Amino acid sequence: MTLDEHDRRLLRTAALDSIDFGLTHRRPMTVNANDYPAALRQEKATFVTLRHADELLGCIGTLRPHRPLVSDVVHNAYAAAFSDPRFPALSADQRPGLDLHISILSALVALTVRSEDDLLTQLRPGVDGLLLEEGDLAATFLPAMWPRLPTPQAFVRALKDKAHLPREYWSPTIRVYRYEVDDV
Repeated sequence: MTLDEHDRRLLRTAALDSIDFGLTHRRPMTVNANDYPAALRQEKATFVTLRHADELLGCIGTLRPHRPLVSDVVHNAYAAAFSDPRFPALSADQRPGLDLHISILSALVALTVRSEDDLLTQLRPGVDGLLLEEGDLAATFLPAMWPRLPTPQAFVRALKDKAHLPREYWSPTIRVYRYEVDDV
């Protein structure tokens, strides 16, 4: 999905407005998707990542589309700022200079893999986001993680760590999906 520059600005403004509303009212902002252009009303899955002075402050998202793009971004921006369990809630002091990054996910594509080696040969470093599911355990990495984990093996093993699976674990019941992102 490619948004024009006007739609990208509207989406970023909605995300920042959601965070500002949260700082003031301590609750999520509601948004009427019908007030936005058609491109922002399409159902899409997104992640919102917040950084300040290169420090991660929150990253929350959805993997499967279930609401309009603008609504998903507004919800995830608020959640990344105030509800990421790994970090304290965003403070008003952190708002100036806040670096907000929106990732719009493509549809998940199931990969047919027989082994970890098979998976490693199918990965496209720098392009693929990856979702790994095993029973009730699941974890994902956005493509933005590739610079920190530059080899397919490092990427997959760290993803297994995140899913609370042993690094050497493999099972015929593992489900793996790839996706791409449009960065806003």
